[in-house]
Formats: sequence, C-alpha cells, structure tokens
Amino acid sequence: MKTDAPSTAAALLQEKRAQALAGGGPERVAIQHAKGKLTARERLELLLDAGSFTELDMFVRHRSHDFDMQDNRPLGDGVITGYGTINGRLVYVFAHDFTVFGGSLSETFSQKICKVMDLALKVGAPMVGINDSGGARIQEGVISLGGYADIFLRNTLASGVVPQISLVMGPCAGGAVYSPAITDFIIMVQGTSHMFITGPNVVKTVTHEDVSFEELGGADIHATKSGVAHRACENEVEAIEYTRKLLAFLPQNNLETAPQRPTEDRSDREAAELDDLVPEDPNKPYDMHRVITAVVDDKELLEVHAAYAPNIIVGFAHLAGRSVGIVANQPAHLAGVLDMDSSVKAGRFVRFCDAFNIPLLTFVDVPGFLPGTDQEWHGIIRHGAKLLYAYCEATVPKVTVITRKAYGGAYDVMSSKHIRGDLNLAWPTAEIAVMGPRGAVEILWKKEIKAAPDPEALTERLSRDYREKFATPYIAAERGFIDDIIMPRQTRSRLIDAFGMLANKIDHNPRKKHGNIPL
Repeated sequence: MKTDAPSTAAALLQEKRAQALAGGGPERVAIQHAKGKLTARERLELLLDAGSFTELDMFVRHRSHDFDMQDNRPLGDGVITGYGTINGRLVYVFAHDFTVFGGSLSETFSQKICKVMDLALKVGAPMVGINDSGGARIQEGVISLGGYADIFLRNTLASGVVPQISLVMGPCAGGAVYSPAITDFIIMVQGTSHMFITGPNVVKTVTHEDVSFEELGGADIHATKSGVAHRACENEVEAIEYTRKLLAFLPQNNLETAPQRPTEDRSDREAAELDDLVPEDPNKPYDMHRVITAVVDDKELLEVHAAYAPNIIVGFAHLAGRSVGIVANQPAHLAGVLDMDSSVKAGRFVRFCDAFNIPLLTFVDVPGFLPGTDQEWHGIIRHGAKLLYAYCEATVPKVTVITRKAYGGAYDVMSSKHIRGDLNLAWPTAEIAVMGPRGAVEILWKKEIKAAPDPEALTERLSRDYREKFATPYIAAERGFIDDIIMPRQTRSRLIDAFGMLANKIDHNPRKKHGNIPL
C-alpha cells in the first residue's frame, strides 16, 4: 500500500525552512532596507564565501509565555547562527535579525550564539558576530540578562584563543555593548550603527545634555574620539569587505601561524626614495606611511584604528608573504609623540599580535611622552605603562627600525633591545638620546647660556655639538643596543632576512596565572 508520508514530511520541512528564511516578513525586510541596512541573511551572504554557509538551529523558538508571547514564536528567534568559510578558511558566525523582535536577545537567542562560540573554541576557528539589536527582550526580564552574561563569559574565555571580530551594523546599547568590547576588533557603519551604555533620552534626563544618537555613539565618534571602534565604514558592504581582508592576515587560533600569501614583490627590492625621506631639519615632519608602504609586500598596509590617535600607526602587512603586525610613530601628527590614547591603542595591538603569533615590526621616530597637566592628571604614567608592558610581555619575533628620534623613556618603550627586542636596526639619521639636543644643552649649560652675550647663538652651537656627539645611532651601536646601522633603501631586504632568521624563535615568560597589566 502506498503512503504519502515521506512527501508530507518533506513538504513540512520545506515549509518550515521557508518560514525561517522569511525572517520577520517582507514588510519588516522593506523597513530594514529603507534604513539603508541589509538583512541578516544578506550580510552573511556577502561575508562568507559563496555557498559555504551551513546554518545551525534554524528551528529554535523561544519558550516564553508571558505577555502573550506564546502566540508569536518565529523560527530562529531573531538570530542566525552557523559556520562557513572566508577565503576558504573556516569561521563561525552569528547575525542578529532586526526584522524579528527587533533583534532583541532572549534565552534561546543567547543559547544559539553560545553554541557556535563553544564550537569555535573547540575547533579553533575565528568568531565573527554581526550586531543589530534592540537589546534585551523585555518580556523575558532577567532571563535575557543572564543570556548576555553567558555570551560575555565565552567572549572572555575565547580571548587570545581564537580571533573575534564584531560588526556593529545597527543599534548596540546598554549591557549589549560589552560583548563587542571584549572582542578583538569592532567595525561600525557610518549613519546606521550606534553604541552607547545609555541612550540620548537617559543622558538628557540625568545630565541635561542634548545629544543625538550619532553624536553620542555613532561610528565616527567611536572611531575618532573613544577608540571603541577600529574602523568606521561608509556602508555595510565596505565593512564586510574590510572584515574579509582583516581575517586574511590572521591565524585560525593561537596555536597556528597566519597563512602565507604569494607575492611577486622581490625580497631584495630596494626603496631608493627612503634615502632622502627624513628631512635634515629634525623638527620637520614626514609621513611614516611612506616608509611602511615602501618596504612591505606590494606596498599594501591594512591599517587598524586609523582615525584614532593618529600619532601612532598600527596595522597589518606582509613581508615575503609572511603576515606582520606594524607599530609606527607618526611624525606627521603631533611629531609622533606618545600620549595616553596612542599608548593604549598600540599596547592593545601589540598584545593581540603576541596572542596570535604575529611577528611585530616597529618603526620609531618619537620625541618622548606628551607633557602637560591633562596627560598627567588623566594617567599618562599608567597608560604609557600599558604599551611598555605589552612589548615586554610579547614573545613573538620583534624587529625595530629607528628612523630618526628615539628620545628618553619613549626610546625604551618602543621595542628597544632592553625589553627583548630581537633585532634593532637604525638608519644613519637616527637620534638616540635622553632628550632632544636643545633641551639637553639648556640643562647642561644653563649658567653659561644665561651669562652669554648672545644666548641663542650659544644654544644653537651647543645643540649642534650635542647632536653630533650624542644624538646619533653610533653610541648605541657601540653598546650593542643597536645591532646594525643600515641605509634606508636596504630596509625591506634586511627586514625580510631578520624575520626569516627569527621564524623559529622560542621565548617564554615566567610561569604565572597571569600578569597584572596596569589597567
């Protein structure tokens, strides 16, 4: 006797899948598009390699019965989870679906995210989260708050084990901000994404400040002022493309190294333009980007945190196909001085690279730490110590090139030989000293200058003498603090040789539970 049970079962499965794929329905999808935002599934299609996405927990539904919620139980419950590949490499993903309950987090919503986070940790693959949520689902009360905490715990346990990237593509407010905050990189979209602890209405009630969503927690604010966001993109497509590029520089986990990238850029290529790049006038700026792009493969630098604390540059590049993390003082902005923001920015980047076995390349042109009451009262000592701590702690290969100034404590901090720099090079234009020549002579010859008929002329002459004798790389080289002095044009080949030599470096820190970085 024939039965239609199999066909009925298949039809039911097809119907259920269609319901899940529809999200909140065509009207809510249209509203999402009208805001200039893609849907969760559209975002995942762009993020992952074509046809690689495998969805998990498509049929999960919430279990709430309060406020008549039992009558509205959409499949998937407002978040899409699963795994796929980016550039052929496995990643785990979740994407909030704002068309379903405004992407609000429930108990089952959280459980779906926790499941893929647990898988990412077990397997050892990056975790990418797309945030677009109205926050905790009010109808579930404290249960939804517990769901957030479950996610926070996994973010913390995964930190330094697998790369975690957060794409904020809509609202992210209240306690919800702390999941992205724990992850390694946050990418936002101008005009449509916002992050804040308390919204404009609460701010107005408590502090009487009138502030818009964009002014309080928009992408540009967090990319330039707070440093919360590592990049503010013009649109969602750009944000997703940046994420794909970023992952290409990273290993899958803390036990692996980043994949090598083929290049036709010759290892022995010279950059003659670098020989004349540093101005003769020590107070004249130049753009450190020109140094970096001249020496790395194919002149490509993927900068991170570019709009925040621009007096220091951090980002990723390749040398002979190997991924490297770059930290560089930027003399074109605030003379490349180290301040609170740049110290924290670079310190976090150094720690990320060290956690994931990415060698560190440091370019130094630093006149010291920024003086002033604002810096001192807000903790430049503590913040500067974060960068120092990060370099001291790092055990990955560390190569340093001093292009010009390396003054005072900032010389020590910027991956000097004294804090386990493996190979420290200098250009002939390097000035390594306790302080700048003028400042030094004004202290050393204070009485003579004061009594001189022409104090300014004497100061200038003594400054020239001091620079010739002390503000050069040769005394440091005599002591072995500088391993070699090289012509700028040779920098690329010397760096490639250095990192090749250090490829099998093994270094260890004393056994401990963890250090106490000066947070």
